[in-house]
Amino acid sequence: MAHELVPKTVTPDEETDAGRRTLMQQAACVAGAWAASGLLPAVAGDVRQSHPRSLLVDPFGKPISARALKPGETLLFNYPFAASPVFLIATDDEVRDVELLTEAKQRYAAPAGVGPKRNLVAFSAICAHKLMYPTPALSFIGVRRGTGSEPAQVIHCCGDNSRYDPARGAAVMSGPAPQPLAAVLLEWDAQRDQLHAVGTRGGEKFAEFFEKYAFKLEMELGRRAREAAAGATTIVKPASAYSRQWQSCPA
Repeated sequence: MAHELVPKTVTPDEETDAGRRTLMQQAACVAGAWAASGLLPAVAGDVRQSHPRSLLVDPFGKPISARALKPGETLLFNYPFAASPVFLIATDDEVRDVELLTEAKQRYAAPAGVGPKRNLVAFSAICAHKLMYPTPALSFIGVRRGTGSEPAQVIHCCGDNSRYDPARGAAVMSGPAPQPLAAVLLEWDAQRDQLHAVGTRGGEKFAEFFEKYAFKLEMELGRRAREAAAGATTIVKPASAYSRQWQSCPA
């Protein structure tokens, strides 16, 4: 007696699983073709690090007014650690986000400017090459006037002659620095006109920084060096009040 073939009933879950397997197989084939041709794209990542949220205040504890910040005025605050300095910069024009690469070849989007003119940015003041940074006595890295075709403001480290563009995510313009300066993420409260530091994006150098300057930082700040900058607030100072001497260097 002939046996009747009864079609197998496929459940929705089985159909979904089969579709997923097909997509995975197709993706694997595409990836294999990319790898074989040497065209495998770099993986884009956020490269964002979460740190405590800190309100930017002046030495008297009053919140900094974003609208009062002017281009050409160099300001610094410490974030995310008590010993890690940050440049706060008002550029001449609006800053747009830009895709950059860390030393480890990770893609990330350097943040756009914030504030009423979208021109306020912040970057770690620790040079990405020799880790030079502003100290209370002296600084070899600072925000200086650009020359020639450069932007109006340039972050320049005299120690190794690395130059960074704050209008393009502190991208390396020249010099041996292997990556841009890490960006410090800012949030602007338009109603109160206040600024908060809320994290970083890009290649952090804090581990190497604390290892290289461990003894010096402990002598200056003790165990506070690696603590959060100041909890709920962090103090913003003019460059002249942050370091007693700013080393001049050739353009």
